[in-house]
Amino acid sequence: MLELRNISFDVADNKKKVGILKDVSLTLEDNKFIVVTGPNGGGKSTLAKIIAGIEKPTAGQILWNGEDITQLSVTERAKLGISYAFQQPVRFKGITVYDLIQLATGRQISREEACQYLSEVGLCARDYIKREVNASLSGGELKRIEIATVMARNTKMTIFDEPEAGIDLWSFQKLIGVFEKMHESVHGSILIISHQERILNIADEIIMIADGQVVSKGTKELILPEIFKATKGCGCKYYNQK
Repeated sequence: MLELRNISFDVADNKKKVGILKDVSLTLEDNKFIVVTGPNGGGKSTLAKIIAGIEKPTAGQILWNGEDITQLSVTERAKLGISYAFQQPVRFKGITVYDLIQLATGRQISREEACQYLSEVGLCARDYIKREVNASLSGGELKRIEIATVMARNTKMTIFDEPEAGIDLWSFQKLIGVFEKMHESVHGSILIISHQERILNIADEIIMIADGQVVSKGTKELILPEIFKATKGCGCKYYNQK
């Protein structure tokens, strides 16, 4: 279980302090599929990075199964079982896709086993297993490879920051299936930052964040009507995908 207690995160803008997150308190239960949503600039991605350890809060405390991890690094949190998938995946010149998946598992695996993870995200394994994770891969390809590596880690909490970014429609349909399968087979929590209605619809719990604060939290049956009512006729892009 992950607990956020009175988390705030400030940045300096022209010597003025700006609050990105403002006294956020949340409890994220084990074995849940959680989607964090809300308008751009509301603090969603910052929250995800603070949980992963990429950013450190200005104030507040983070507890992981009762242990204070507020000051732990990304690496230390990864060892505890927290994974993070970037909105824009990182390239690794000189490292092959097979190397990356093997590193993610933390053990020696066969190429066939690595290929299974690639197949799960809709990639033809024989076309990718020997390729370098570099600029020769498109953004969508990198995104799917990153999701395959996160699946290979099989961690207690997996965080995805807008996984649909750069993904074509067919791949997005496959992606939904991947998340559903992960939720069924992995005995851990999945936390996704997303605006997509189809991802919201498979959530156990939705957290709405706006202006750095949690404005609502609950089941999709409770929260989705609020979202649709708030955005109806506004012309915004959120939640309009069918």
